[in-house]
Amino acid sequence: MDVLVTGVYGRCGTAIIDHLHDRSEYNFTYYNRSDRPDDHPYGGYDTVVGDISEYEMLRDAFEGHDAVIHLAAYPYTDGDWGEIFPPNIIGMYNALEAARDAEVESFIFGSTNHVMGLYEEEHKPEIYSLEHDLVIDHEDPVRPDSYYGASKSFGEDLGRYYVETYDYPMRFYALRICSVRMPENDHPYGDAEIGVDDGMWERGSPEYEEQVARMKATWQSRRDFAHQIDCCLQDDSVEFEIFSGVSDNRRRWYDLEHARAKIGYNPQDDGEEWDEPPE
Repeated sequence: MDVLVTGVYGRCGTAIIDHLHDRSEYNFTYYNRSDRPDDHPYGGYDTVVGDISEYEMLRDAFEGHDAVIHLAAYPYTDGDWGEIFPPNIIGMYNALEAARDAEVESFIFGSTNHVMGLYEEEHKPEIYSLEHDLVIDHEDPVRPDSYYGASKSFGEDLGRYYVETYDYPMRFYALRICSVRMPENDHPYGDAEIGVDDGMWERGSPEYEEQVARMKATWQSRRDFAHQIDCCLQDDSVEFEIFSGVSDNRRRWYDLEHARAKIGYNPQDDGEEWDEPPE
């Protein structure tokens, strides 16, 4: 299967490199705004360099592929509309239009939990506890918490429009990715430890412990994320579906049963199994 990955050198794309690149059934092409030098941990891969807001270059990259994993986007909740619009709105349209024109069958979209972020804002910090009983699934009303979250909600809707209106793409998978981190922070203490390194709080402080509690709910390990991508690539039954991108955390508030039933997603990790950061 020939697979194009946009935005490959971010937190999620590098997890695909780490866990799926060497799989014999996949032939990956990587598309990114910039390449990496050969001595970089993710250097040495053949990369098409381009901007997703520029259609012609993106369209050329889609040619001959069976699937696209579209991760390229402005990824921060504090972004203003001027920062969000070119990559997340124009870029999303360009990616779907390129998939339609190049007859790409499967489109896997890196959406975000921030499409539903106001549920967290309303219920935090209680929502981070094991005792909280809120569960959000793909049928609950969208409640974006930012321009970023709203732009990803737009991407989901545009994906539905394309698969229900055009011949291609034939399948659209929206993954509402929660907390995937780079390898050195791929654990529930990752964000809390980043805050310590940045001087934002001290280890063991209330702020530190709240970050740990949140990550124990929202963490999606890199191997679980790559496994979910693999489940989508192997599927041929879905037309349009939305799935939570999260590990099997006991204190999560995002539903996993839909992904288990539809695509066989079987995450291996649980944030509750960690009681301290790795040494």
